[in-house]
Amino acid sequence: MRSRISRKRIVVLTIVAVATMTGCRASPRPDAYGNFEATEVVVSAQTAGQIEQFLPVEGATIAQGTEVALVDTTQLSLQRRQIEAQNAAATARATQAAQQLAVLKVQSDVSKRAFDRAQRLHAEKAGTAQQLDQAERDYRVLMAQIVAAESQSQSVKQDAAATRATVAQIEERISKSRVLNPVSGTVLTTYARAGEVVQPGAPLYRIANLDTMTLRVYLSEAQLTSFRVGQRVAVHVDQGAGKLLTLPGTVSWVSSTSEFTPTPVQTRDERTELVYAIKVLVRNPDGALKIGMPADLSLDNSPAKATPAVSGSSSAR
Repeated sequence: MRSRISRKRIVVLTIVAVATMTGCRASPRPDAYGNFEATEVVVSAQTAGQIEQFLPVEGATIAQGTEVALVDTTQLSLQRRQIEAQNAAATARATQAAQQLAVLKVQSDVSKRAFDRAQRLHAEKAGTAQQLDQAERDYRVLMAQIVAAESQSQSVKQDAAATRATVAQIEERISKSRVLNPVSGTVLTTYARAGEVVQPGAPLYRIANLDTMTLRVYLSEAQLTSFRVGQRVAVHVDQGAGKLLTLPGTVSWVSSTSEFTPTPVQTRDERTELVYAIKVLVRNPDGALKIGMPADLSLDNSPAKATPAVSGSSSAR
């Protein structure tokens, strides 16, 4: 009886071993290995002040153009009021200078006619030289006053233009106190909180679009000829519990220069080899892929679905 049970166990173990060896032969070795990454954007403050509102939360999805933070603008508003008052005063002086210049020009026209008449009378011996000198002096004084008034009017106009430019600068700084999200994506890390005081250039949060992930892998020189931009490949990601997620990917970039194998990618002996980096775009609609997650790829473009990992395939990778 025991011998029959032993023979049955041997038969079962033999079948399992054969199936395992067959599965190992059916699972091809991946062509390359790498890690997922995403284009990350660090959003910074553009003006100094206390943060009054701050909406980003780690893990939250924010649309492009959403107002996510507001920096206090009280001091800027007060400065704008002061410069606007100066601008109003400069504009009033410019108007007054223009009116004064117009009066002087009218007086100069009258003085010019008087001077011309004094010249005719003096030429006809009907006027004295003293009258001619007086008319000429009056005319030349008015002309000098006109030149001075024009210079003053120009200076006042420049002052008004300068104050308007200052107001525009302050308004721009006030507009920059409203922080708008530059790209649609998921907040990865926050560096600030409401109530904190920030300076221009201080980072507020980091965001990335995770809808499409980039798999950066490294190829040997012999493998490089098998990959080209636009080529479709199959990307494999371990899901755990004996499952393997296979997703379609598209090669978006192939490096034209070689480099030494990055330390985290291969063994110590293989790090001295020269390799070429490529980038593969992989859609991530369900959010299953994460930044830094390892994966491998092959030229066999399999359908995007979760499949059980074949026994021995993990050791091959």
